Amino acid sequence: MNQRVPPTIATLPVDINRDTSIGRILLEQGKITPTDAERVLRLQREQGMRFGEAAQCLGLISEVDVQQVLARQFGFSYLQPGQGEYPPELVAAYEPFGEEAEMLRGVRSQLLQRWFSAGRRSLAVASMNPGEGTSFLIANLAVVFAQLGEQTLLVDANMRRPRQQDIFRIRSRQGLSEMLAGRAGMNAIARIEYFDDLSVLPAGTIPPNPQELLFRPTFRELYQNLCRHFSVILFDLPPFSAGADALAITAHVGGVLLVAHRNATHIADVNVVRERIKRTGAEVVGSVLVDF
Repeated sequence: MNQRVPPTIATLPVDINRDTSIGRILLEQGKITPTDAERVLRLQREQGMRFGEAAQCLGLISEVDVQQVLARQFGFSYLQPGQGEYPPELVAAYEPFGEEAEMLRGVRSQLLQRWFSAGRRSLAVASMNPGEGTSFLIANLAVVFAQLGEQTLLVDANMRRPRQQDIFRIRSRQGLSEMLAGRAGMNAIARIEYFDDLSVLPAGTIPPNPQELLFRPTFRELYQNLCRHFSVILFDLPPFSAGADALAITAHVGGVLLVAHRNATHIADVNVVRERIKRTGAEVVGSVLVDF
């Protein structure tokens, strides 16, 4: 019996110019040669196998290669150990099917429901004290948001002890401080290799007056401009104990995810910070306990 296809399905966008066949991807990655591809196609036709199965049968690729290609076909980017030379703590990139990555996706889901679903585009992430794991947590959150297909920007707003430039191996020395001082434009934002939807704005040169830079009108202008270009913007803040830098950004962003470190963060400190955040008019969206 003939049935009419619902319009919402019939009009799904398809990129006919984008060849994501497994053979084409393996050729692009240098996993197989054109000659190899011909051998695979012959075996595929003779045995009625899938391309990836035939290539494995001939010993040209491994199961890991197949899984990476499938991830690319479905828009889910991740890395093999050593690829990209990022720190192993970037578990969302290197161990996307592990328990920690699943926890990160759980945090992402909660944030999408509680915060970003209302049309908000940005969120600040901060801890009470230095060394409590904020930078690695937010780096992993940025990866899982990018894996969702969201145009994601991670802003390293810790202009006292920045970390994101080292985590993501960014070579450019320009960043947020130069943009706020009028010495750099949007080209200071770095696209992250292997992740099509992830960009990072590093802190840049450590200035002598980070707090004054954040209170300038240029920060509001920059913030508004970033919101026009990205779906999700995550701000890596300096710890609240380091001064008023974090509160200055919190007032603009409107929401904060608090990070507490297992066996290190004191509940009394968390309560004090919550009150300080509320006085800026911002909201504590939630808290995460980490052990990085």
